[in-house]
Amino acid sequence: MRWHEITVHTTEEAIEMISNFLHELGAGGVTIEESGTLNKERDTSLGQWYEKPLNDIPEGRAVIQGYFPQGTGMDEILAQLKESVAELSDYDIDTGNPQFSMKEVDEEDWATAWKQYFKPLRISDRLTIKPTWEEYEAGPEEIILELDPGMAFGTGTHATTALCLRTLEGVVKPGDEVIDVGTGSGILSIAAAKLGASHVLALDLDPVAVSSASENTRLNGLEDRITVAESDLLKAIRTQAEGKSGLGVTLPVQVVVANILAEIILLFVSDVFEALQSGGTYIASGIIKQKQAEVERALAEAGFRVEERYEETDWVAIVARKP
Repeated sequence: MRWHEITVHTTEEAIEMISNFLHELGAGGVTIEESGTLNKERDTSLGQWYEKPLNDIPEGRAVIQGYFPQGTGMDEILAQLKESVAELSDYDIDTGNPQFSMKEVDEEDWATAWKQYFKPLRISDRLTIKPTWEEYEAGPEEIILELDPGMAFGTGTHATTALCLRTLEGVVKPGDEVIDVGTGSGILSIAAAKLGASHVLALDLDPVAVSSASENTRLNGLEDRITVAESDLLKAIRTQAEGKSGLGVTLPVQVVVANILAEIILLFVSDVFEALQSGGTYIASGIIKQKQAEVERALAEAGFRVEERYEETDWVAIVARKP
């Protein structure tokens, strides 16, 4: 089978939004390649090794490719994509004068090629992400997160996800109930459950994400401890307020985690405050450094107390407490 490939040369800052645009336009898969110049350090502190060689993408830049089946009206798709990308400047997202191109490719050129670069990766002292197709022998007290992200989601190694995973490790206590907002592949929910959470509610508005998170929950044998739902946080709060069951957790909970763009995080700060019990912890990641101050102001205005901040490359994870 042949596919239409749209390539966008842009900035790392714009990756999340442009990838989402491609999915919304009907892409059957999206690939992302970030800068791998010799000026970019690679973290080997936990023994990571990298199969993929450093590339020549300039520092701070990225190449995003979306794949559409034959028969798709590509002129209309490209026009809509360009319009959506142009509007990102209204949200102070720098797209870096993006360049667009299109061509046709064979499915085998992209559908599974990325798998050869996804190897088991130690994220923290205890957490290791392992693709389901790779053999790996865990060490003592090592927690393995089985993951098959498909073409729709990342491998869990992006800075924002890694920050969340490391932060969860220090926050989640045995018996905690956790809500994961914008779960994607479900990696954070799986980590929370394996770190001792009694139950996790994984929320996402994307039905593809709900399907992916459900499958990864099954692969990790956690169906009885993770509930995946196509919902936002406010809808979940209202569901419980109406006396309906099926969430798997009882609000308010001890921990809420959200690995979403800062622009989205700002929309539901008050909902998170309502969903947390007194003394509860909110982990917010996916925040580009330029948006950190704005997010922290919103958290403070909602009543949160910001306690810790963790940084990796240009990204920040914030740990806030409800008094």
